[in-house]
Amino acid sequence: MTSLDKPTEDTQAEDARAEDARAVTEAALFEAFGGVRGMVETVLPGLLFVTIFTINKDLHWSAIAALAVSVVLVVVRLAMRDTVKHAFSGVFGVAFGVVFAMMTGNAKDFYLPGMLYTLGLALAYIVTTLCGVPLIGLILGPVFKENLSWRTRNPGRKKAYAKASWAWGLILLAKCAILFPLYWWANTAQLGWVLVALKIPPFLLAVWLTWVFLAKAPAPIDVFAEMEAAEKAEEERKAALAAENGGAAPAAESGEAAGGRHRK
Repeated sequence: MTSLDKPTEDTQAEDARAEDARAVTEAALFEAFGGVRGMVETVLPGLLFVTIFTINKDLHWSAIAALAVSVVLVVVRLAMRDTVKHAFSGVFGVAFGVVFAMMTGNAKDFYLPGMLYTLGLALAYIVTTLCGVPLIGLILGPVFKENLSWRTRNPGRKKAYAKASWAWGLILLAKCAILFPLYWWANTAQLGWVLVALKIPPFLLAVWLTWVFLAKAPAPIDVFAEMEAAEKAEEERKAALAAENGGAAPAAESGEAAGGRHRK
């Protein structure tokens, strides 16, 4: 190997590690946010509600259809023995919207709980980041098997989580800045179609920015692997100590036997 070959090999190794880190980040984001299927489950109930309401202006049928499709999505997940957290969150969101709209008799109130949730989530991202515990790190830490190690042991990763949380918070606030005025000024169909249109693009933008920040961040510290290594080391230490004690005991016994013979 010449001196010119080694930098090339080092560069290739670094590129491979960077590619692995990007792949892990993509997989973690896909798992955390539900991927394509999760997005479909998020959009479909609201799309069905606004479509039916636009056609017949019937709040009851629109609400029943939205709730029914949410339940079907959960049943399908259960039948496939797949994770149901995204589908269940959709059912609860639709159920709150249905109950609220039925209580007030205003079809626009079907969307109000979800809008309030979005506003609360935006504030949560911003406030937790200001407090030094960015929410996106709390969400993704267990997915990356690093838990909260990034807070004290990985400052570069904490900085990336802070940037990502700021991105989520500001994007969701911008979404609220569009939707809440429409809640007061637009009719139900107009609000519904705008809300459906704003379901996916802001979400994809936030996920993409999260991927960009984390792909450039230091690798996560696998605290689970560290705990397993510590347990293994402790077991080896105990085994070595037991072996030492086991070897000393026969020596002591042979000494006692020799002393007995000498006394005889």
